Amino acid sequence: MEYWTVHTAPEPIKIYGPLERSDLPGLYGRVCQALGAVAGRTVVCDVRGIAGDAVAAEALCRLQLGARHWGCKVRLRNADERLLEIVSFIGLDDVIGPELRVEVQR
Repeated sequence: MEYWTVHTAPEPIKIYGPLERSDLPGLYGRVCQALGAVAGRTVVCDVRGIAGDAVAAEALCRLQLGARHWGCKVRLRNADERLLEIVSFIGLDDVIGPELRVEVQR
């Protein structure tokens, strides 16, 4: 089982995968609640091991939508190249926006 970790204060949010499309509404609600607690800050989302598929891309878009609502910025950490490629391929670069940055944990 893989997971995303969204680092917020005080505890990270762990989002377990594989993700199914039916998981996304609940995931969005949970992430928005956590983002509301850190409104205006930068949050780091560790996506190590998450599949580069359409469901993951939709989850990222929902994460970004919630972040914009709460004035947060999102940084992805350890994103698989395939995940970034699928986001670009399906034309969601603009939806996710330039504030989405990619970090590699060393």
